[in-house]
Amino acid sequence: MQIHRDWTGLTASARGASLAMGNFDGVHRGHRAVIEAARAASDAPLGVLTFEPHPREFLVPDAPPFRLMNAEARANRLARLGVEHLYELPFGAVLAGLTPEAFAREVLVEGLGADHVTVGADFRFGKDRAGDARLLADLGQALGFGVTTLPLVGDAGAEYSSTAIRQALTEGRTRDAERMLGHWHRIEGEVLHGAKRGRELGWPTANMAMERLHLPRLGVYAVLVDVLTGPDRLSCQGVASLGVRPMFGDNAPNLEVHLFDFSGDLYGQHLSVALVEFLRDEMRFDTLPALIDQIARDADQARRVLAGG
Repeated sequence: MQIHRDWTGLTASARGASLAMGNFDGVHRGHRAVIEAARAASDAPLGVLTFEPHPREFLVPDAPPFRLMNAEARANRLARLGVEHLYELPFGAVLAGLTPEAFAREVLVEGLGADHVTVGADFRFGKDRAGDARLLADLGQALGFGVTTLPLVGDAGAEYSSTAIRQALTEGRTRDAERMLGHWHRIEGEVLHGAKRGRELGWPTANMAMERLHLPRLGVYAVLVDVLTGPDRLSCQGVASLGVRPMFGDNAPNLEVHLFDFSGDLYGQHLSVALVEFLRDEMRFDTLPALIDQIARDADQARRVLAGG
């Protein structure tokens, strides 16, 4: 998959795609339906048009972290779906100031040379979110690109939505989130240097930041881990603690992942960690031996869960 971070100066091979357009936070089953509709709408290469940062981050900078995915995780998921071109456009004052008509003309036609554009029924675009799917269809007819508007999809009488997925994760309902996403909720990013307490306790962990991401329920999870870079690329099981480490007085939430049956240096490498099942809430322990004993129990429980027991 090729990633393009501007809509100007593209080569001929990067223009003329059939585009699925939206924010695609989580790349949930509703988003996947839009992408599949874009694939079916045209023989042109399949592309996804999205924005980085998320427009809400730019327009409401003081809003609490809400994203289900960082840009890296979203790109990895879209690549798995067979997207050929990802147009990850920089959302800032320029894009925010374009009217719907200017966006369609300057970005979709003059910049990307869009062959076809597919959106969900609730899609809004342009300055002050003034454009909707109906206006996009009118602009497509006038400017020479096709438009498909896909009805919102869901199950059990409810639409798939990033909001509902965030709520499920807040409550630790990882399997409900998986049902709506169509895949496990994953946290992806670089392994950072930490205080190395896990190694000292006999349970070495890979530490990952949660910056700008929605926080699932704090506590311990059974996880599946993919090592995406470096010499030790592999998939394995593990146990992870998501929290603020109350016993040590830390404040910034992070994810600490212990990989089962693995020994190696992961600093600087990138992991993808799937939250499979919530095991328990974050706890404070009076002594280190009590903490070590609980970690061992957590690991045993995670192994049983991941083995289907």
